[in-house]
Amino acid sequence: MQFVSYSFLLFLAVVFIIYYLVPGRFQWMVLLVASYVFYLFSGPKYLIYIMVTTFTTWLAARQIDKLKKQQADYLEENKKTLSREDKKSYKSAIKKKQRFMMLAALLFNLGILAVVKYTNFAISNINAVINLAGGQPIEFVSLILPLGISFYTFRALSYLIDVYRNTISAEKNVFKFALFVSFFPQLIQGPISRYSQLESGLFTSHHLNLKRVSFGLQRILWGYMKKMVIADRIVVGLTTMTADTAAYRGAYVLVEVFFYAIQLYADFSGGLDMAIGAGQIFGVTLPENFERPFFSKSIKEYWNRWHMTMGSWFTDYIFYPISVCKPMLNLSKWSRTHLGPVLGRRLTVYLSSFAVWLATGIWHGASWNFVFWGLSNYVVIMISQELEPLYRRFHQKFNVDGSLLYKVFQIVRTFLLMGFLRIYDCFDGVITTWRMVGSLLTTGNWNILWDGSLMQIGLSMTDYIILAAGILLMFIVSMSQRSGSVREKIHAKPYTVRFVIWTALFLAVLLTGAYGIGYDASNFIYNQF
Repeated sequence: MQFVSYSFLLFLAVVFIIYYLVPGRFQWMVLLVASYVFYLFSGPKYLIYIMVTTFTTWLAARQIDKLKKQQADYLEENKKTLSREDKKSYKSAIKKKQRFMMLAALLFNLGILAVVKYTNFAISNINAVINLAGGQPIEFVSLILPLGISFYTFRALSYLIDVYRNTISAEKNVFKFALFVSFFPQLIQGPISRYSQLESGLFTSHHLNLKRVSFGLQRILWGYMKKMVIADRIVVGLTTMTADTAAYRGAYVLVEVFFYAIQLYADFSGGLDMAIGAGQIFGVTLPENFERPFFSKSIKEYWNRWHMTMGSWFTDYIFYPISVCKPMLNLSKWSRTHLGPVLGRRLTVYLSSFAVWLATGIWHGASWNFVFWGLSNYVVIMISQELEPLYRRFHQKFNVDGSLLYKVFQIVRTFLLMGFLRIYDCFDGVITTWRMVGSLLTTGNWNILWDGSLMQIGLSMTDYIILAAGILLMFIVSMSQRSGSVREKIHAKPYTVRFVIWTALFLAVLLTGAYGIGYDASNFIYNQF
């Protein structure tokens, strides 16, 4: 069931009515049933995947929690007879059992994700080696990726690790935990929320609050604008160009960089606007995932503003554990002694960051394009960090800090750099991507930018005008958000003004959305993850 569909709107309306009609103590049950019904639309056979992940994670967390309570009870009962060494030994034994439970569930569920998402990628690489040796290639396996498997797996595993770290207590009710994993607004493309963020919202009773509901509906409408008016329109031109790499080279690649940056942001953030809005009408606050990323002045800042829940997940559950694990601490000590304090201090950061960006690339997709994309981000960020002292001297010498012109330069530079890194998403194969980017220098067709060629890629002048208006509107809203919530500002206006604004946005979506004969909304880009 797609967010951009009549069936979803009907589904949301029915769930909304039932949710506020039942007694408060049953509301979370309504959301659980609704979430599983929603998932059923992706295919009944895929329910087994999310149910297995839910149960195994819940069971492992419960066992970890029981061991923690067992330890507390034992130490309290025997505090007068146990020596300090006895206590330390007992705690170590309990910790080993907890670690085993955590690792077993973690590896099992990551194994499920790896099998369904990366089996054919592994087979294709094995076949490449077999072909060189003249052997018989292995047949590919017919596997279809369950809806949102990366997102719900990461949510479940963050909960498991948090229980192991003793930052939260294990949920006793398996059905409540099932709701956290499967909550339908965040199933399709996130955000990757934590249990501590959603616990109170999901399981607390909520009374009908008209302001909260209207704000949620407004957020959904804003998401529809981004998705239908911008993303689903611009994708027509983008698909035309990327489908024929022989015809659309040179300056077309620059257009593709710009088109894809806009499409990805409008598609992804639009879907998350719908998810956050849908959660809000039920009183559940989902975490924000974007903070005006196209205003970033560096790649590092960009990744602090883009897909923020994914970035914080990789930081908390990959970067920090790797950087403080015993082998890494030993390596840090050795490198400081043998390589010097400067390199020794940075080596662990380099290695931990490498692991994060390798995992980020692999998480995004089962292809070398995504691996190279992740590692390209890593290289650029590491180089930028090393050059920071040089940047500071440059800023001081030429007194550019605070200069509006220099800030605009930094923003444009970051936008283009991220755009060219993202171009890996658009082409089939790393070599093809490099050739297309290289064609910017070898194919002299810059005249296509003004000779009318861009009118031949499936977009009319009307489409370009609508796109320009939509992009301008996103820019204005982003600028306004710097000083507070746009919805709160609109809510403070007289009723007539509010009515005109939201009616105008609704009509804009209704009249200028990307429709057509047999129209079917394009899948959200992040559905595949």
